[in-house]
Amino acid sequence: MNRRLAEALSLDRLAARLPAGLRYALCFVVLAALLGAMIGHRALILRDGAEVRLAIVPVDPRDLFRGDYVVLTYEIGELRLDRIAGDKEFRRGDPIHVVLRPDGEGRARAVAAHRRRPAGAAEIVIQGRVDYVSTAPRRAGDRGACPSACPVVGVDYGIEAYFVPEGEGRTIETTEKSRLEIVAAVTRSGDAAIKRLLLDGQMLYTEPLY
Repeated sequence: MNRRLAEALSLDRLAARLPAGLRYALCFVVLAALLGAMIGHRALILRDGAEVRLAIVPVDPRDLFRGDYVVLTYEIGELRLDRIAGDKEFRRGDPIHVVLRPDGEGRARAVAAHRRRPAGAAEIVIQGRVDYVSTAPRRAGDRGACPSACPVVGVDYGIEAYFVPEGEGRTIETTEKSRLEIVAAVTRSGDAAIKRLLLDGQMLYTEPLY
């Protein structure tokens, strides 16, 4: 018999011998530990991560369990690989490390993309995962600049949804896109979390550590 299967069966038998109350208590402890670890990790990102300003294009769906939330599409969420440095070939699901550099207005722009985190990078590097690969930009404003095939990747950074007070998501969605920005915290490992939502450069919402 496969060793791992035998170990799993023995664990199942052991769990079956435990009183029901103890099994429930152990499940609660494990779930609480996992939730605590997730909350603690996010708090560390917000506390220790370097801040970057990201231009966004929001679209607003609705989550009935948590009130309104805004789905955020970032300018760095679609990359023209022929316009930036780094690797030129990615597949859907690949990890991607995007080097950010502030422009003249202080907004972070992608200047390079790599399959592996660049060693010794002095700039902020945000980590994501390739959501799609294409030969043409999906954004209407970029299509004219690419009349024939050009390498494009869509990137999911794990910060594409932001929860707001119930009833206010639609207001944000209808706000002129150029007026909205996100301030994200990015750790040295590339993990990111939304820290603040700005409207006309002024804080609209801020995220507590816990």
